[in-house]
Amino acid sequence: MMRSAEIDMRWEEAAVVLEGRRIPVSELSVDVPIHGTVYGTLLNYRGAWAALSQAMHEPPYQAPPKAPVLYIKPANTLIAHRMPIPCPHDTPVLEVGAALGVVIGRTATRVCQEKALDYVAGYTVVNDVSIPHESYYRPALKEKCRDGFCPVGPWIMERDSVPDPDHLSIRVWVNGVLQQENSTANLVRHVRQLLANVTEFMTLYPGDTLLVGVPENAPLVQVGDRVRIEVEGVGVLENVVVSEDEWRAGVAS
Repeated sequence: MMRSAEIDMRWEEAAVVLEGRRIPVSELSVDVPIHGTVYGTLLNYRGAWAALSQAMHEPPYQAPPKAPVLYIKPANTLIAHRMPIPCPHDTPVLEVGAALGVVIGRTATRVCQEKALDYVAGYTVVNDVSIPHESYYRPALKEKCRDGFCPVGPWIMERDSVPDPDHLSIRVWVNGVLQQENSTANLVRHVRQLLANVTEFMTLYPGDTLLVGVPENAPLVQVGDRVRIEVEGVGVLENVVVSEDEWRAGVAS
């Protein structure tokens, strides 16, 4: 786990400085930094909520959800920083889901908002990849749970090194061009409230990761595109989109 006192993150130089030594990010070899269950949260950005506000009052919803709307990114979806993202042969584009991942450090059951961050080990950057879809009232397993659909990393930044997770800028570049910019200041449920609301009905265990949400207007990417997600003070996650056949050939080798 990284601490800001130990590492100087110089994204503009594509390097980190650790114990006085400058290390190019390209030389870092990292694995998926998390274990446990990964939970995603739908409609937790104000813009995403507003985009569906009218539909929430129509069938089959009838009313806005009262509790957080969650889904799971299973183990088969997890890949590391700089590992390729597979694009299925029958899918022309994928949706980039830039998200702050809250990594749990202590068993959390019915925690109060005031003490919610005491249960957090740290934060990481997540790309909640999905096939574009419009259904929010049934689990989108086929669209969100495919192999390689959840890049995570490059590390976990210690909780105390991120003093305010509710005011972090999130930016997405595709092939070097800025395509999306938002902030966790625009969350419907801020991090403390989200943790309290989720643990009211389910327990989170050490190693679990809760994605706070994906901003509206998610960029679309295709085979050959390079995706770069930066969460302020946490890290930069980069991956290239490849064909599923190429990805599976690489896994097999």
